[in-house]
Amino acid sequence: MYFFDTYALFELIKGNRQYDKYKGYALKVCVLNIAELYWGLIKDVGMEESDKWLQKYKFEIITIDYNLILSAVKFRYEHKKQDISLTDSIGYLLAKKYGLKFLTGDKEFENFPNVEFVK
Repeated sequence: MYFFDTYALFELIKGNRQYDKYKGYALKVCVLNIAELYWGLIKDVGMEESDKWLQKYKFEIITIDYNLILSAVKFRYEHKKQDISLTDSIGYLLAKKYGLKFLTGDKEFENFPNVEFVK
């Protein structure tokens, strides 16, 4: 099972063949990934088309709690040289918390444990 980083969601939508094997998996994400995805889609294809794209997918939203937010801020601080976003920090820690692999192609995570790195 995987936690889909926003990077992975975009690659699925764009039809990146490297992500074909992940099409059958539940799209486990947090609300911040949906926000990033929606924003990126709106910029690329406009609001109406973005709404259509989001309706094509069924997302399983994993809840973010207070303690996870604090842990994510600490994680981000500890890895400030990599310039990891707060959303990515939250996603990575949610993946660890729920025993999921963090699926991404973000270069900052290439050598991290518990990451399935796909470009």
